[in-house]
Amino acid sequence: MRRFVFALYLCAGLASGAFAQSDEIEANISAQIQAFKADDFTTAFTFASPNIQRLFQTPENFGVMVKRGYPMVWRPADVRFLELREVAGALWQKVMITDGEGRVHILDYQMVPLETGWKINGVQLLGNSDPAA
Repeated sequence: MRRFVFALYLCAGLASGAFAQSDEIEANISAQIQAFKADDFTTAFTFASPNIQRLFQTPENFGVMVKRGYPMVWRPADVRFLELREVAGALWQKVMITDGEGRVHILDYQMVPLETGWKINGVQLLGNSDPAA
């Protein structure tokens, strides 16, 4: 019986750690999206990993890329978090975003842990779940 209780306690501890991790990741993605909605590309840029920051070099360049390549992220009507999963050692957060015209997009955010917290290391557009689009 003690082993069973210990195993339950251990599983609950691991699950709560996973939930905390998920909460932090969702909070970072949400904060970046809020910054985009406010056209605050300087703040949005802070949620990007060092690799992404090096690639785009300035918040302005980053903002142009988001406006052109990911308009649904720049001006979402609705954001819903789906599953967080590990793929080849990296954490990926799946997000469903509805744009201003009601189209639904599924995106995958690759997350990396740094000393300063979780950062977004890339976003993949997985597809549009609206068959009419």
